[in-house]
Amino acid sequence: MTPTRHALGAACLALFATTTWAQSSVTIYGSLDQYFNYMHSSGGRTIKGTEEGANLRSRLGFRVSEDLGDGLTARVVLESGINSKTGTNADSTRFFDRQAYVALGSARWGEVRLGRQNGSIFFKGDFIDYGSRTLGSMINNFGVPSRFDNDLAYVSPRINGVQVDAHVALAEKTDGMLAQAVYQGSIDYVTGPYRVGYAGLRGKAPSGAAQGADVFYDNLYANYDYGKGKVYLAYVRSNNSTSSANGNNAASILGNVGGVVAGTNADVNRSYDIWQISADYKVSPLLRVGALWGWIHDNSGSGRNASGGSLGAYYSLSKQTTLFGLVDTLRNSGNAGFRPSGSAGLTHNFTAADVNGKTINGIQTGVLVRF
Repeated sequence: MTPTRHALGAACLALFATTTWAQSSVTIYGSLDQYFNYMHSSGGRTIKGTEEGANLRSRLGFRVSEDLGDGLTARVVLESGINSKTGTNADSTRFFDRQAYVALGSARWGEVRLGRQNGSIFFKGDFIDYGSRTLGSMINNFGVPSRFDNDLAYVSPRINGVQVDAHVALAEKTDGMLAQAVYQGSIDYVTGPYRVGYAGLRGKAPSGAAQGADVFYDNLYANYDYGKGKVYLAYVRSNNSTSSANGNNAASILGNVGGVVAGTNADVNRSYDIWQISADYKVSPLLRVGALWGWIHDNSGSGRNASGGSLGAYYSLSKQTTLFGLVDTLRNSGNAGFRPSGSAGLTHNFTAADVNGKTINGIQTGVLVRF
């Protein structure tokens, strides 16, 4: 080989050695949550059968991550809810009903996301009560805004214990890009064993709507890790509750998993305060127990009040598999019509005659597998 070829080869080798090539990865993940449900209403009806999604909605997801260099990362998340009892999609109108977004960010500057994604309030479930605000939680029985389409979001890094995020979900209406938009935001602070935070939402009605008030949801929370478990306090103020054929409070004005505010529902003028206290205790490295009680107060004076709580136990067979059991109660006052719900709504639930003004007691036991 001539000296010129030696030099050219060495230059190519040096270029290859110093070039930063993007590293990418694809992760497949999911969960299956199946349980046996027994519930009895003081109206006389009893429900018995299998359900899914007490703690986590059964799902299949894909995470794609690519290292772009200089600390910058591109990500894609695609997540589909599953009715694990039947193997069908949780939402028959779309496959990736839970999340479908692209993100660009860094550990230093935070991350920008665009697409259908979980919102500020939904992410705080683990901070609200011992059951991560699922089956047996009064805040969950009221309803929790979860995710929205066309959502542009920024999530900051955690700096000095503080992390913030902001979302705006665009309704893409002809009368303006921000018409009927849904705005969300949160701030979370952690110091030692203490955590406090706020997450909130505003859903805008269309201009000139008959009922033009915003749908709002404001959530304050605090918890303390005492070593063998945590104590949780949570407060919600919201007007996002309305009636349906299934009960006086069995639906939401702004859909819990997306949608916009139509501006036609007079129930937007009725607000509620929800208070909840909860605690758990680690009996052993494998067994955790918890308890919760909460109150829903109708500020309009029309008597749509409720109270209730739960006792729960969780036994880890492995890092991925958990057995669980719950005993829970939901006590509607004379005009209230709240219904129990898990991470997924019950496929067999009570309707108005056994909901409005009724007490609903339940026992559930099942298994949650993550992969």
